[in-house]
Amino acid sequence: MNADRIDIRRRFLEIDTSNVADVLDEIGLPDQGLAAEFAPYPADAGRLAGFAYTIRGQMMPYPLGGDPDKMRACEGLSEGEVSVWSGDGEGVCYFGELIALGMRERGCVGSLVDGGVRDVRWLGQHKFPVYARYRTPVQSIGRWKVTGWQTPVKLRGATSKYVSVTPGDFILGDEDGVIVIPAAVLEQVLTRSEELTRKEVAIRTEIARGLSLADALKTFGHV
Repeated sequence: MNADRIDIRRRFLEIDTSNVADVLDEIGLPDQGLAAEFAPYPADAGRLAGFAYTIRGQMMPYPLGGDPDKMRACEGLSEGEVSVWSGDGEGVCYFGELIALGMRERGCVGSLVDGGVRDVRWLGQHKFPVYARYRTPVQSIGRWKVTGWQTPVKLRGATSKYVSVTPGDFILGDEDGVIVIPAAVLEQVLTRSEELTRKEVAIRTEIARGLSLADALKTFGHV
């Protein structure tokens, strides 16, 4: 990963999704948040931050024995990327511990799954952050198959039915949820989000010193 992408990821790890959402509202992109069902697995998985590498699939019957296209898709992952899984799978997991380990070997820094995952305890022990809509022990083999990767995909949204994710967009997830930052506005959103973050830190500091919230808002303005 080049130095610029390393620096961008490092800086986003210091920013809350709430501040990013506020900035996206400011610039006219109000529908970038993902549905509330997306949650960390396990609950203490930690923050998710990285550049989107997209994978899509669909429900279809096929013989047991594995999905070679899933493995080929994962081979394309590189450092600093988040694998973003989409498709129509319901009730099945898209991947578990072993594929996660393979992704991590390639520098993948976590996964975002519009579907299910399993091996949750082991994902946590390996410190591989995963945000998904649900967990399930039911495997995808024979039921759900990868049909493409590194193409635009759609994930369930918070304020719209779907949020589009294009390879190279930035994914940020924390305790408040997950948000997608389009690559075209990445630097603009990052810089403005850092400004809001610094303002919030200053407000917290002054309130801790005894300043009232009303006076803090008069001094620093709305955040």
